[in-house]
Amino acid sequence: MEYINESVLSDTLCPEEIRVNLKTNIIGSEIVYYPSIGSTNDEAKKMANEGCQEGTLVIAEHQTGGRGRKGRTWDSPFGMGICASIVLRPQISPLKAAVLTLVTAVSTCRALKLFTGLPVKIKWPNDLRINHKKIGGILTELNVETGSVNHAVVGIGINVNNKIFPDELKQIATSLVIESGNKTEFNRALILCSILNEFECDYKAFVSGHLEDLLNEWRGYSDTLGSIVQVVGINNSHIEGKAVDIDNDGALLIEKKDGTIIRVISGDVSIKDLGSNRK
Repeated sequence: MEYINESVLSDTLCPEEIRVNLKTNIIGSEIVYYPSIGSTNDEAKKMANEGCQEGTLVIAEHQTGGRGRKGRTWDSPFGMGICASIVLRPQISPLKAAVLTLVTAVSTCRALKLFTGLPVKIKWPNDLRINHKKIGGILTELNVETGSVNHAVVGIGINVNNKIFPDELKQIATSLVIESGNKTEFNRALILCSILNEFECDYKAFVSGHLEDLLNEWRGYSDTLGSIVQVVGINNSHIEGKAVDIDNDGALLIEKKDGTIIRVISGDVSIKDLGSNRK
């Protein structure tokens, strides 16, 4: 399943280059590479069901059926971004799945900031943004049986060297290369390795229950807390108020005008008014 075209080796998510630069024991234990695939998450879920080892990494240059939350399409032109999915087998309650998404976002945000110097932020629950435009996201999917997690697949999508977006995305999406001033293109393999190296440490903390520092780091990266938000939830329900915090299960806490605190575990968040603590 590994495919190496030496003529474009410097501009591919080359498994050999990734292995050399990984400093992990779990993540990347097996690497499966595709030039093009429907969805790395779908392939990772298939492999998980077939019994692949924890840490298996599925990567692709292009996805024809990439998606975000609620099945939304994720545009991924060939060779421009990062499309990666990781198979995990944490011994956790399904209720902690939201925290896994937050932890992955923290690892990715930290790695991108260290690698590029760009002011990457996190919009609850899973969007990565620069200057209020989306550069990527995290998609966590679970296989659950009798109240326990058999496996989790965490997908990471990043716009890295994309220079052109469809008209309908130009106002809401961006990439690392655009935000850096269209200077030299980034090495996607090295960025992916940076993310995975950071994630391994954070994942170990997550499964051992050491979450306080990670949740505090998420708060520091937040592009949501302190702002007036509107959340569209199940059955098209609407909640509006100030995003004041997250709890230990990753839920967003919203304070309504009457002072009531609403706990939101899922939904689409739109930021209506930027809070004073936004950077």
